[in-house]
Amino acid sequence: MTTAEKTSRVQQWTNLAQQLRVDSIRATTAAGSGHPTSSMSAADLMSVLMLSHFHYDFDDPKNPNNDHFILSKGHASPLLYSMYKAAGAITDEELLTLRKFGSRLAGHPTPEIPWVDVATGSLGQGLPVGVGIAAVGKYLDKLPYKVWVLLGDSESAEGSNWEAFHLASHYKLNNLIAIIDCNRLGQRGETELGWNTEAYAERGRAFGWNAIVIDGHNYEEIDNAYRQAAETADRPTLIVAKTMKGKGVSFLENKEGWHGKALDAEQEEKAIAELNPQVRSMVFPVQKPANDKPAPEAAKQPIKLPRYELNSKEATRKAYGDALLALGAANPDVVAMDGEVSNSTYANEFAKAYPDRFFEQYIAEQQMVAFAVGTQVRGKIPFASTFAAFMSRAYDFIRMAAISRANIRLSGSHAGVSIGEDGPSQMALEDLAMMRAVFGSTVLYPSDANQAAQLVAQMADHGGIMYIRTTREKTPVIYSPDDTFSIGGSRVVYQSDKDQATVVAAGITLHEAIQAYKELQEEGITIRVIDAYSVKPIDDETLLAAAQEAGGKIITVEDHWPEGGLGEAVLEAFSQADAPMPQVVKLAVQSMPSSGKPAELIEEAGISAHDIVQAVKVLVK
Repeated sequence: MTTAEKTSRVQQWTNLAQQLRVDSIRATTAAGSGHPTSSMSAADLMSVLMLSHFHYDFDDPKNPNNDHFILSKGHASPLLYSMYKAAGAITDEELLTLRKFGSRLAGHPTPEIPWVDVATGSLGQGLPVGVGIAAVGKYLDKLPYKVWVLLGDSESAEGSNWEAFHLASHYKLNNLIAIIDCNRLGQRGETELGWNTEAYAERGRAFGWNAIVIDGHNYEEIDNAYRQAAETADRPTLIVAKTMKGKGVSFLENKEGWHGKALDAEQEEKAIAELNPQVRSMVFPVQKPANDKPAPEAAKQPIKLPRYELNSKEATRKAYGDALLALGAANPDVVAMDGEVSNSTYANEFAKAYPDRFFEQYIAEQQMVAFAVGTQVRGKIPFASTFAAFMSRAYDFIRMAAISRANIRLSGSHAGVSIGEDGPSQMALEDLAMMRAVFGSTVLYPSDANQAAQLVAQMADHGGIMYIRTTREKTPVIYSPDDTFSIGGSRVVYQSDKDQATVVAAGITLHEAIQAYKELQEEGITIRVIDAYSVKPIDDETLLAAAQEAGGKIITVEDHWPEGGLGEAVLEAFSQADAPMPQVVKLAVQSMPSSGKPAELIEEAGISAHDIVQAVKVLVK
């Protein structure tokens, strides 16, 4: 390259970077809020990326060859939106709708914008999701796209990032490039490491990454770092860029107290004068991606679900694994991941049959959920499993997945006191409440193996955040393999025109309710028993009919804390109905459990058949 060509290239980078800074200021001033200084620090990094290294077709955001860019420091959304304007994807008029009601340019990016893969803003999310996207590119699609993730330096304190660092290194994701915008200043002052860029790099190297330290405002260093990252063949790359918050404006540059503050009109005019006497509205062409085809897949086949004999016994966690295996055979888009407990969740059956589509996450539940989100960005159908209690560690990722409108399937096994001797640290007693509270979620709790297998199969075709709660213990198979179950439905196990009350149960407690029914029958008391396997959405119609036909008395019984679980789902159904509120008694786990045999713990918790019998007698007396 000649000297003249180099000078021209640097001028182009400079022009774009200054435009990004100007537009970040203009947009936030128009909004009256936002993060201009956090956007300005990374403008040079993004200018070089856009003009020289990023391959993307903004007219075809679903092009499988597109590179992926994730703004993990989502508060710097003005920078991202300014990049979209510079690429010609949005207009200047839309840019100035930042943070306004009705605008798709929210304060933090969401996939309402077609070029955004996932919602960010809760820090520590972008890199773990990027790991999932990169893994699909390298191992499944086998396409040359790259995944670029821009992180803030304060964000590096999030443990989820280090879960991502370890897994990206394990899978040798050389198509993943993390860029830390090390601008020294966080929300309330200096960050933990300040400008100790080498400390960040050493941490990256300790995890097996290729780490490069640069001046984030030196275009040649930025360009060379990106080139080195592209040439690295056996590991991911971390670029630690020393930058200045508010770069380019004297009264903002490296000054405390400006985090999350927009400039007023007078300050805006002064800042733009320093950056450029005229507001730039140039369009900068972005390089188009390659035209490669994803690796060919096997043809889809009709699913052949496992079948379990009536009156046999099997655990629903085993049915989950068997059904997942069947899905893997039927649909090559199904992928699975697990948090190093696959021999207990039975995801190991899928792993043995389809090792190329199984990604061990080890004991890193945040990364596991993020990985699932990343794979669905690439059109895969992810199933992620661990003990239900440990899903709580990943709850922020689950709620952010809902904001991303992600389609992921989660399986939580070993739920409730019925797991027995392992004790309370392993007993999920809040997972139903946790998952019900997620926007647009579906929560399933099957009671037998045939039902579980059918529901797992339906999860593959259902959108949103799907959660299935499975049981450790083997339970009786009470349904035929030919019975059908729908999401949002329920099953009336026993009913008559003489029912005096209704017992609503799911999972392990349904079997206690069946035993209670038999004992009450011997005493001349007839009850209706409903298997509410779909906790959300719940079958309102069947519940309303039971209340009208069975004396207006309902008992809910669940292996869960009383807050937020099945009982409250039933109450919610009646609170939203134009019908009289029945008398409802909730049986749930009320005290902290310990270790013991499952039957002992169920009895101690007050959710056994004996407890149901006593509650019915009191209610119908």
